[in-house]
Amino acid sequence: MEQQAYRQLPFDVDVEQALLGAILVDIYALERVSTMLKPEHFYDPLHQRIYDAIERMWGRGQAVSPLTLKVVLEGDAGLAEVGGQAYLVSLARAAPALPNVMEYARILRDFGMRRELIRIGEDIVNRGFESPIDVPPQAQVEEAEKALYNIAEKGRFGDGAVSFDVALTAAVSAAEQALARGGAVSGVPTGFTELDSLLGGLHPSDLVIIAGRPGMGKTALATNMAFYAARLWQKDKAEGATPPRGAPILLFSLEMAASQLSARILSEQTEIEMRKIRTGRFTDKEWDNFVHTAQVLSDLPLYIDDTGGISIAQIAARARRMKREKGIGCIMIDYLQLVESSRRVENRVQEISEVTKGMKALAKELQVPVVALSQLSRGVEARDDKRPVLSDLRESGSIEQDADVVMFVYREEYYLKSREPDANDPSQASEHAKWLERFGRVANRADVMVEKHRHGATNKVELHFDGRFTRFANLAQDDVRHEGR
Repeated sequence: MEQQAYRQLPFDVDVEQALLGAILVDIYALERVSTMLKPEHFYDPLHQRIYDAIERMWGRGQAVSPLTLKVVLEGDAGLAEVGGQAYLVSLARAAPALPNVMEYARILRDFGMRRELIRIGEDIVNRGFESPIDVPPQAQVEEAEKALYNIAEKGRFGDGAVSFDVALTAAVSAAEQALARGGAVSGVPTGFTELDSLLGGLHPSDLVIIAGRPGMGKTALATNMAFYAARLWQKDKAEGATPPRGAPILLFSLEMAASQLSARILSEQTEIEMRKIRTGRFTDKEWDNFVHTAQVLSDLPLYIDDTGGISIAQIAARARRMKREKGIGCIMIDYLQLVESSRRVENRVQEISEVTKGMKALAKELQVPVVALSQLSRGVEARDDKRPVLSDLRESGSIEQDADVVMFVYREEYYLKSREPDANDPSQASEHAKWLERFGRVANRADVMVEKHRHGATNKVELHFDGRFTRFANLAQDDVRHEGR
């Protein structure tokens, strides 16, 4: 207990003074350390204010010296107490002859992170003792995980308001990336030309909903997108392309096992039908191709979590870890209605609202697109025109409100198959001929209808769909697989 009473927070005022002095002597040292150092990494409040003032002056293009800095901090009582301009001059005079500013910055950053870890630890202990009724232990764990993630990510999220020039810089940077990628796609590409042209790819911080009735191919479309983005990222990284297109993908599969999703991808890549893969009826050539393709794709940056009954908080915690460890650039969730809320709610509508808000918050926190699949209500089946609309989304209010993009997958072929007139009945010969003509137009066709697009226009995109291999493709290519597949 006596040892604990004398424990102090980790800091080193001498290093803080040495770094500030080095910057006052050579302002260009600030360029080297500003990427890893923030005012809060200094322990002494006066040093925090001095560093912050230096950054602001340098950002405005002003000369930085003990004299000009003293003018900016004219009303600072703390600076006046230690001597005012004389203290700033002493910092510059005491600067090391050959300062290792990056090492100083690293030391201060590490001390700052350790102090933040101590603060979080104290909060965890205090909350554990207090144990408020309305905050269950699981919620405390989630808050601690989020706080630790923010430290690991160097506080890039949740820093509060940013000035407009910072926001403009981010916008210009995104446009530069789009230019470097050919002027069409600034986000994570889906691999479908018209869809990428309409959306510009899947953008960071966006919540994208892919909805449809069972059998429309929602999972197949999402899996195709995930594979394309992961494969393209792997290819560009291997070739040294900068910036690499695509992204490592984290896919939460709450309905299908990871092995089943992997089998779908192998079916698409090898063009071996799923029924053969499920029954094991391979020819020798097909089996060799199947095994070889599995080996080639084994290091693909596509990570599948098939935990069932997972909550949005658990998804967020695992996504943070994968973002830190694997650098994932896109999250996919199959599907939304199977995700549980992190807290007790009164009804299903509120539960879905909690889930969608959590997904949108996760997209903004990690700065990656979150793609969530969603079921549609059975009301679609009762209509003659079965093309879905926004109101068909289950518990549609919160989904429609929180999503940046909502797209529906619709295949008329699925419904038309069950309406075939009897070909053997002469009285239905004319109807059967019309049916054949219409079926020929829609066979192996899928409509992806973008009904909400917060950042641009809405439209319908037509794709080719091959049910044998659960594969979508651009219509212009039909059965030819596009690049990266």
